[in-house]
Amino acid sequence: MDEINDIYEKLGGIISKEDFTREVEEKVEQMSGLCDIRTAAMLVAHDHGASDTGENQLQKISGITPSSGNIKFIAKVMSVFPAKEFNRNDGTVGRVANIIVADETGSIRLTLWDDRADLVKTGNIEVGQNYQVAGYVKEGYSGIEVNIGNNGVLCETDEKVEARIDSKKIEDIKSGMGDLNIRGRILDIADIRTFNKKDGTVGKVANIMIGDETGKIRVTLWDETADLTTELQTDDSVEIINGYAKENNFNQQVEMQVGNRSTIRKIEDEVEFKEDFTSIADIIPGESYSISGQVSGLGEMKEFDRDDGTVNMVSNIYVSDDTGRIRIALWGDHALLVDQLDIDMAVEIIDAFSKSGFNDEIELSAGNRTRIVVR
Repeated sequence: MDEINDIYEKLGGIISKEDFTREVEEKVEQMSGLCDIRTAAMLVAHDHGASDTGENQLQKISGITPSSGNIKFIAKVMSVFPAKEFNRNDGTVGRVANIIVADETGSIRLTLWDDRADLVKTGNIEVGQNYQVAGYVKEGYSGIEVNIGNNGVLCETDEKVEARIDSKKIEDIKSGMGDLNIRGRILDIADIRTFNKKDGTVGKVANIMIGDETGKIRVTLWDETADLTTELQTDDSVEIINGYAKENNFNQQVEMQVGNRSTIRKIEDEVEFKEDFTSIADIIPGESYSISGQVSGLGEMKEFDRDDGTVNMVSNIYVSDDTGRIRIALWGDHALLVDQLDIDMAVEIIDAFSKSGFNDEIELSAGNRTRIVVR
């Protein structure tokens, strides 16, 4: 036990050497061999109030920089991503997994390799656990991260951690932003769709709309994260961790992307949202709008052939409010609503795109990104 004597001396005799040694052995056993004896000694000393127990003092996440090198800190697990296998150049198979951890100063990504990644695969690492972490800081795909290989340390600890994840408000999100954490209320959930990737595999994609007190944003979830939409419902409050933002080429609106390095989860905190309706008189071409009014005109549903040979539907209605009247083209399944509506019914047309129509009159186009609520 000579290698932990220097750590014991930091305690200044507040515990006997025998009791310290016993607690270190218990800590090693408690961690199922994941901690070496020196790390276990540091954890025990820290439990007894030692602020500096060796070559690396415990840090706070907010103080971690790309040049921090080898670091040690204590944090709570906030998100766990699936472990994956990959082929190395020497023909061996490696394993890698990612988790997001946080303390009271912020959050950071941990990249776990091989034996440490297996802890994710076996379910030993779960959200809510607190860990002593020792690893190496480097610039990752979406910012700085801490890499933990077989020589790193990831030991569960009983120390309480007040965790905080910095979240952006939707109105502050700009195209090109990465490593984004946001909270919002689910306003709409679309069905999961499949598509063929260039490598011949089948991918999955789903879309949801979320909002907070500052606005709303469309979220695209890819592959495994798309499956998470089956666990969510409209009006659920959710948190997205490590998403990124990009501009949609069709309507130039910023959207969130949630891929295999991101996650979305339901949260207990209720996120407030109130739809922002625009007066009909204020609508200009080339923007997306939500309006609220009464049905003031109904057209007939028509079918037509697309260029790809499939059949689509369209119908037209008119909606009025205190400021004016506007024509709305209902496309696809929305077109069927014309048979369910009556004059003077209250409706909300949410996220319809404005354009110049017949005789240069402004109209709204309600497509697959539009929600229609009949009151």
